[in-house]
Parts: sequence; structure tokens; C-alpha cells
Amino acid sequence: MNRWTVLSGLFFIVLSVAQPATADGVKTLGKAEAFDYAGLKGMARALAAEPYVSHAGELPPALRDLSWDEYQQVAFEHDQALWKNDPRSLFRAEFFHLGLNFDTPVTLYELVDGKAREIAYSPSLFDYGKSGIKAGRLSERLGFAGFRFNFHTDWQRDLLAFLGASYFRAVGGEMQYGMSARGLAIDTALDRPEEFPRFTRFWLQKPPPGGATAMVYALLDSPSATGAFAFAITPGRTLTMRVDAAIYPRKAIERLGIAPLTSMYMVGENDRRAHWDWRPEIHDSDGLAMRTGAGEWLWRPLTNPRQLQFNAYADAAPKGFGLLQRDRNFDHYQDDGVFYDKRPSVWVEPLNDWGEGSVQLVEIPTEDETFDNIVAFWNPAADVEPGQELLYSYNLYWGSRPPFDAELARVVDTFTGLGGVVGQKRNYYSRRFVVDFKGGKLPMLGAKAALVPVIDASAGRIETTSVRPLGSVGGYRAIFDLVPPAGGPEPINLKLYLEQDGQPMSETWIYQWTPPPQNERQLHNPGHLQ
Repeated sequence: MNRWTVLSGLFFIVLSVAQPATADGVKTLGKAEAFDYAGLKGMARALAAEPYVSHAGELPPALRDLSWDEYQQVAFEHDQALWKNDPRSLFRAEFFHLGLNFDTPVTLYELVDGKAREIAYSPSLFDYGKSGIKAGRLSERLGFAGFRFNFHTDWQRDLLAFLGASYFRAVGGEMQYGMSARGLAIDTALDRPEEFPRFTRFWLQKPPPGGATAMVYALLDSPSATGAFAFAITPGRTLTMRVDAAIYPRKAIERLGIAPLTSMYMVGENDRRAHWDWRPEIHDSDGLAMRTGAGEWLWRPLTNPRQLQFNAYADAAPKGFGLLQRDRNFDHYQDDGVFYDKRPSVWVEPLNDWGEGSVQLVEIPTEDETFDNIVAFWNPAADVEPGQELLYSYNLYWGSRPPFDAELARVVDTFTGLGGVVGQKRNYYSRRFVVDFKGGKLPMLGAKAALVPVIDASAGRIETTSVRPLGSVGGYRAIFDLVPPAGGPEPINLKLYLEQDGQPMSETWIYQWTPPPQNERQLHNPGHLQ
């Protein structure tokens, strides 16, 4: 008898005898059960009233002890893909094998005409290559690690993948993976270990003939909360995911992260702290973009700080936020292996009123590009208590550019370096900030347009300000120096936008800079200026 949980007063029994194979060769277990999203929410609500039970590590040592290279040898047999033999289906599903760090079994179901059947794990679905795994010794009840979708335009490359905790990622028209999203984040960047909720079950709904939108349902579980999720996935140049999430806290949660995004920023034009690699820039995303409830557009370049940085940008009923890869010039990266210039941006568009809260940004120091050190999410201001039902609906847009743009000029580059005047001796330390804007109404401005940089700093002194046309980007460049106060390296918050006749002409650039310690504020004056 398959292991199920007593939920909503019902005891589901699934026989372990595999049913006949579908047309794709994938087998199912037990009889079909009625399923819909309302029932999934009831399941998650009932589960929240039960003690949390972890199933991490429920796999044989032969899988748990695999090396990375050995795990990479395990590949799904493409000919076994779900819906492969349906010529009318624009989607196919393939499955990930358990092993290495993916040590928590996930249960998958095929959903057809409102009826769900569990998909049976079988070693015959996989090619084990040179992994050393003896497939004949694996249990038929092993389960899966996750799944991926392919689309009819390219059966070889992934469209999206759900794998590990509540992580998932997708591609736009560039067909290039990059940053990830998550179902939920709990207690990120607090003084205790972060909690990582997991998707424990997925229902893959068979698309209608020729249907261009695929549906996936998921049950989320963790010590602090459960959740029911529905994903409506529509591929395109910009892939769109409609997400409906119902969250049921098991306990009070100090920092709840809604629509969390996870990315990597190691080296960029504005932050070269980790400068030892030959490539000029290394990042999945270069900035956090926000559109506030009041309609203001904000751009916050990312950094790789010396110490963890946490920022919260208060708002009410936000219109959107996202981690974007605005710089799409190959020459700025020179990476012909993983193609950072093609990494997708991800934009979150709330579809219901999210109330008061803040977009929160976490930047963690990293010295390696394989570590995702950037997290952004929405944190509701209201207390999160057990017994609540928290409902969030939003769109996720994956692609080279978000579907929404301000009518204002946007930031395209941020550079930082030592301040001062070239050819003149520096008598004190300052930091130069150079911000390039393009678009909006800037191309319409005449040669004598009175464009003004509006600059604000939370500490220190601003000097050497200017704004001038920049033909290379078809926009304008704003420059200023910041003289930090003497003393310790306390973070300084900066703000800049362009204005003409009292009217904003650009989005607002915001930045957090931490001055170096006093003994590291080198002036670098050349010998002939001493």
C-alpha cells in the first residue's frame, strides 16, 4: 500500500500494483482519483494542522553517495517522455532521478480529464551510463527528484524544470537557463538557518490537443507552512507563468518571502571586488527593478558585498518587481560556454492586492559563480500566524526583457571608481559614480536641453556633478563623486534621477555603497603629482 496522509477526513489508498503503460510507455499506480485545485487547497490546509514529517534522505546509499560527475551520467530516456506519442500534444514531460543532493522523493501524477494517477518510477525510464548504479537493485517505489517540460519547437532543450526544494526555472526565446524562482522563502537572511520549503507532489495536467498552455499543480510542505500552487505555463519569446498560491502557516513566521527569486552576481561593471577571473563580468542578473504601488520605477544595481547586505524597500500594493539581466552584450562577458548575455530576466506582476509590505533584497558575498548569492522577494507587513490562509496570484515573465517598460529613460550602465579630477592631486578620498540613461524622451531633447541630475545621499558629501549627452548609448551620462564621512564603513544609500523643468525624465537609480575602512582609502596619486 502506498504511503498517503490522512487529509480532510479522507484516507486515500493506492495499490502498489502498476497499471498498464500509457501510450508513452510510462506506467501509473492505482486507480484514478478526482482532483482539482480547490481539493488541493483543502489538502494543504489539512496538512498544516498535522505535525511536519520530513522525508529527506529516503534513498539508498548508492544514490546518496554519488559524486557530481556520476550523477550527471544518469539521464532520462527521451523516448519514454510523457505525452511523446500523442502527436497533438505540444508538450512533453521528462523526469529527474533521485541522487546526490536531491535526496527527498517527489511524487508525480498525471492528470487527465480531472482524474489523477500516480506515475510509477521505473529504472527502465533512465540510462545510468557510467554512474555505477545497479538499476536492478533500485526499488520500484523509489520516486523521482522532479521533472522538466519540453516544447514542440525544440524537443531537445528544456522549457522549464522543477528540481530541488521549491526551486524552478524556465527559459524565454533564448532557450537559456539562468536564475531560479521558488515557491516560498522562509526566514531568509536572519540570524538562524533559512528554512527551505519543498514541493512534495506534482500533478502534470495533460494539455488539450494543440493547447499552448500547460498546467502544473504542486503541494508544498515545510516545518513552518504548507501550500497549494497552480502554474499555468505559456511558452513564447517571453514565457509567462500564471501562479496561484495558497499558503497555510503551521507556526508564526518572522520573514515570509512571496514570489522569491534567486540569482548570482559575482563581478560586474559597478563591482569588481572578485576581479581575479579573466572574464569582464560574471552574473545571471545585474539589477533589481521595482514598480511601486504609486507607479515609481526604481533600479537597484546588484553588488557582491564584503559582508551580507539586506535591504527592504517598503511599498503598498506593488505593481511589480524582478531581477533583470539588462546588459545583453556578449563583449561585456566574453563567456562562450554558459552565455551570461543570454540569461533570462524574471519579472513578478502581482494580480491581486498584496497589501503593505516590502520588496526585500539579500546580497551575500561570493567568490565563485556556482553559488547563488542574490535573493529578492515580497515580504508582507502583517504578522504571519498559524491558521491563516494567505492567497497570492501573480505572473512570472521569463525572457530577455520584461513585458512592461516605463515611459521614462532607464539605467543601462553603472560604473564606480576612485573620485577626483584627472591630472590633479587628490587630497582626500572620494568615490565616483557614473550612471548612463537611455530611452524615454531623451532622444527628443534638443542640444540645449536643461537636464539636471537630482542626487541624494544618506551620508557624506556630493561633489563634481555633471550630466551630458552620451552618443554611444544614445542617451545621457550622469556623474558625481561621494566623499564619505570619516570613521567606520557604514553603508551609504544613494538616489539619482534625471529631471527637466521639474519633471522626472528617468527611472530612479538607487544604490547602497559601503566605504572601505579608513586605512584602505588609498588616494593613488602618481609620483609627478606628489
